[in-house]
Amino acid sequence: MSKPIREYRFQFGLFASQVLIQEALPEFEELRRLLFPDPPHPPLCFVCDAHTEALARRIRGNQASPCCVLPPGEEAKTWASVERILKTALDAGLGRDAFFVAVGGGVVSDLTAFAASVYMRGGRLCLIPTTLLGMADAALGGKTGIDLFGIKNLAGTFYPASLICLSLESLASLPKGEWKSGMAELIKAAILEEDGTLFARMRALKDGMARGSVFDGGGGLLEALARAVEIKGRIVEADPRETGSQRALLNLGHTFGHALEASAGLGRVSHGEAVAWGMVRAGALGRALGITPADRERAVRELILAYGYETRSPHPLMGDKKGFMRALGGDKKKKDGKAVFVVPAERGARLIALDLRDPRAQSLW
Repeated sequence: MSKPIREYRFQFGLFASQVLIQEALPEFEELRRLLFPDPPHPPLCFVCDAHTEALARRIRGNQASPCCVLPPGEEAKTWASVERILKTALDAGLGRDAFFVAVGGGVVSDLTAFAASVYMRGGRLCLIPTTLLGMADAALGGKTGIDLFGIKNLAGTFYPASLICLSLESLASLPKGEWKSGMAELIKAAILEEDGTLFARMRALKDGMARGSVFDGGGGLLEALARAVEIKGRIVEADPRETGSQRALLNLGHTFGHALEASAGLGRVSHGEAVAWGMVRAGALGRALGITPADRERAVRELILAYGYETRSPHPLMGDKKGFMRALGGDKKKKDGKAVFVVPAERGARLIALDLRDPRAQSLW
């Protein structure tokens, strides 16, 4: 395994998470030494999907560690997939000391983390995200989830990974759609940052993409990803279980985005594209409420549009407005019967609760 380019350690309540950003994927023995510095070495149970099976096989090498291969995509984010992971571990005779190792994007990370959190009341967890979305968001901070009743992440737990390995190598072959999905989470972090440094970097990174140089073995992408990891890590450290107002800021774009995903049909709009659209709607809501200055709302919208995201309202894939409003009203982040939104402020973002019957809300979607 290559020497880490960046290394972070975060304390999420009772859980300590080590995050390594490096060039290459980890090899089995080096990964095991990171997880268990001293013998004995408990078993590893790998989880991947059909798209990342080759990467998981490469990490496992010639080891006989069990591996659960899931179907790809949001459609697999179900109880049935969790049961497949648990059965793989059980059939292999693994105990509570086993380490679940997820190799894949956000769906694989969420499913594996959820399964680990309930296996014999808590197995241990390592995440190796292979998409930009997984690296910038899903792998860090400990939120797990599965989709139920057409609602994204309705069931879930808080269960941070002990080790998270972000390998730039795995990004090199990502299809365009995965890049687009992941960039939305980097933009989100840029909006949440108070000093605007990452926001400026995301503008510069877009220029690099136009020249075909977004992946150059590090460079601008590495710095943007590293800063996004820092921003999210520090926010979650301050509010690991979202009992206060800090961690909720990470939901910027998500209340609208999850409602879009549900009304369009889960899987029809990628999570990143839905969040990007949701951040534009959040900016418009913030401006209507007098929270988001006009120039700030315009800058957010223009950056998101520059990356090629859909910004129109209603979204072409939204479906009927009633279905969207039902999904918006059913979001799990409700408080006192009101929907909770995060809107851009002059610097950073603010949390607001809003009755969806409010005319200022009704006019925005």
